[in-house]
Amino acid sequence: MSENQVIDPVAAQPVARICGEPLLEIPQDLYIPPDALEVFLDTFQGPLDLLLYLIRKHNLNILDIPMAELTQQYMTYVEMMRVDQLELAAEYLLMTALLIEIKSRMLLPVNPKAETEDERDPRAELVRRLLEYEQIKKAAERLNELPQAERDFSVIQILIEQKAAALLPDVNPDDLRNAWSAILARAKANRHHQIKREALSVRVYMSQVLRDLRGHTQIEFFQLFPASATVAEVVVIFLAILELAKELLLTVSQAQDSGVIFIHAANASQSA
Repeated sequence: MSENQVIDPVAAQPVARICGEPLLEIPQDLYIPPDALEVFLDTFQGPLDLLLYLIRKHNLNILDIPMAELTQQYMTYVEMMRVDQLELAAEYLLMTALLIEIKSRMLLPVNPKAETEDERDPRAELVRRLLEYEQIKKAAERLNELPQAERDFSVIQILIEQKAAALLPDVNPDDLRNAWSAILARAKANRHHQIKREALSVRVYMSQVLRDLRGHTQIEFFQLFPASATVAEVVVIFLAILELAKELLLTVSQAQDSGVIFIHAANASQSA
C-alpha cells in the first residue's frame, strides 16, 4: 500500500462478525432462506406496530401522515408476507384496505359542513389509534425494563426453623387509661385513715381569748384566730367567743353594715 493511498473509514468497518472475525463485505454467494422474513414479521405485534415502525423509520410526522408514501411502504411488506404466511397476513390485509380507503377519501374535496374531526380529516381515527398504541407500547417497555424474577435474578428460598411467636393484640390507649383509673379508685377505697381525737377544750380557749383581750379596748374579730390554727382549733375558738358573749364577758360590735367586726372585753366596755 502506497503512502498516498486514502483508506475509506466507512468501507473499512466490518458489516458483521462471524466467530469474532470481522466480515468486511457481504459474500456474493450468501444464501437468504425464503422464511427469513418470518423472523422479521414475528417482531411486530400487529398492523399498528408495523405502521408505527414505518413512521418512525422514515421520520414521518404522525400527526400529518403522508398516506400515499405510508400505504406504499406498508403494502410492500404485506405483499412479501402473503407468499408463505397468508394466515398471518390476514389482519395486515385488513389494515391495507383501511389505508387505501383513507387515501381515497383524502382525494375527495373537504366537506365544509363537516362537524367532527373524522369527517374533516379521514386520518384522525388512525392517528388516534397510533398514538394510543404508542403510549401502551412505551409503558410495556418500561415495565419490561423492571427486574423480573428468573430473568434478571433468581429467587432463593431458605428454610429456617422457627417457632411461631404468639402475637399479642394491640392495646387501645383508652382501654389502658380506663384500667389505670379503676386501679387508682380501688387503691383510694382501700386506703386506711387513722383518726385521732384532739383534746381541745372550749374552756381553755375561753381563757385564751380573755388573755388576748387583756390590755386592749377592742380587737378585731379575725385577730383572735391564729394563721396557723387548724380547722378544729378555729371551730373551738369560735365556740369560746360565743360562750363568752353568752356569759356577758365580752361584746361583739360592728360600726356599719359589712364593716369590721370588733370584740370588746366586758370590763373595758363598762369603763368606757
